Amino acid sequence: MLTINEIFYSIQGEATRAGEPCVFVRLTACDLRCSWCDTPYAFHEGRKRSIDDVIQEVEGHGCRLVEITGGEPLLQEDVYPLMQQLMARGYTVMLETGGHRPVDRVPPAVIKIVDVKCPGSGESDKNCWSNLAVLDGHDEVKFVVQDRADYEYARDVISRYDLSARVGAILMSPVHDLLHPRVLSEWMLADHLPARLQVQLHKFIWPATQRGV
Repeated sequence: MLTINEIFYSIQGEATRAGEPCVFVRLTACDLRCSWCDTPYAFHEGRKRSIDDVIQEVEGHGCRLVEITGGEPLLQEDVYPLMQQLMARGYTVMLETGGHRPVDRVPPAVIKIVDVKCPGSGESDKNCWSNLAVLDGHDEVKFVVQDRADYEYARDVISRYDLSARVGAILMSPVHDLLHPRVLSEWMLADHLPARLQVQLHKFIWPATQRGV
């Protein structure tokens, strides 16, 4: 059984599949409390559902791209068979994880989007650095950046772990309404940073606090 916060069909707002239709399966619970978190309702709200029930709802949306998110989805043991069963049915599966839980048990074909928490989050001491060694060319690493200190931290991690040679994309995401994307863009350009600017597209389409999008 899984504790599910919500399942919805929308436009992918982040990562390299931004702009594509996607079914989101949001799992309940997170053991981090990032200062800029935009989904605190996923900490506790949710109900128990079987894997078959979740897959049936996903299938009803008629979309082949699925993102497993949270909360922190890797807190729930049944997320692994959920991912396996979705892939067995021919879905492209993405996993959005906070980067503090090991990803070595995630099926290799799943596109892993792994956060590296910067100091501004208040959770940078929780990063599971061993995760960076098991990522490959279809996986992505994301840094949520709220200020210059966060940017310099991310820049150092990218260099120290040679991420541009290890993963398919490095995402630099400014905290919405806190750091202007133009400012982050200028920093990236000045440093020739081998990364991609990421804005949360859904927050420009719908109100930033709207759920189910």
